[in-house]
Amino acid sequence: MDTTTYYILLLLHLLGATVWTGGHLVLATTVLPRALRARRAAILMDFERGYERLGMPALAVQIATGLWLAHRLLGTPAHWLDDSPLAHVVQFKLLCLAGTAGLAIHAKTRVIPRLCDGNLPVMAWHICGVTIFSVLFVLAGASARLGGFPFFQP
Repeated sequence: MDTTTYYILLLLHLLGATVWTGGHLVLATTVLPRALRARRAAILMDFERGYERLGMPALAVQIATGLWLAHRLLGTPAHWLDDSPLAHVVQFKLLCLAGTAGLAIHAKTRVIPRLCDGNLPVMAWHICGVTIFSVLFVLAGASARLGGFPFFQP
């Protein structure tokens, strides 16, 4: 892969991370507290309907470019399990992805279909979890570019 392709992939990855993480930070710090104070699930659903059209494609771009970048930087997926700082970053990001997917699947299949004003705190926990994972994604990605935080060192 040439340098231009690498930088385009990295740019797309960063833009996806910006949309995904930024949207969840807005959701968790402004929309969610307002919905909880008002005890109105409709506030969350209104935000979700608008954000999902941009947020889900951003996540898909992040996943696709993240896998491609991991392959470019480490080689085949077998090398993603190596004992190196960069492999540790990829492993951590894959764990964050699994956690995000688990929360999303649970929310889509069990929480959102039953979401009402009375069970709003259950959705709040999901939002907080996905937001934490999204920030951890960013920290891990920054550590890959900056040489790794100490917890990624072998």
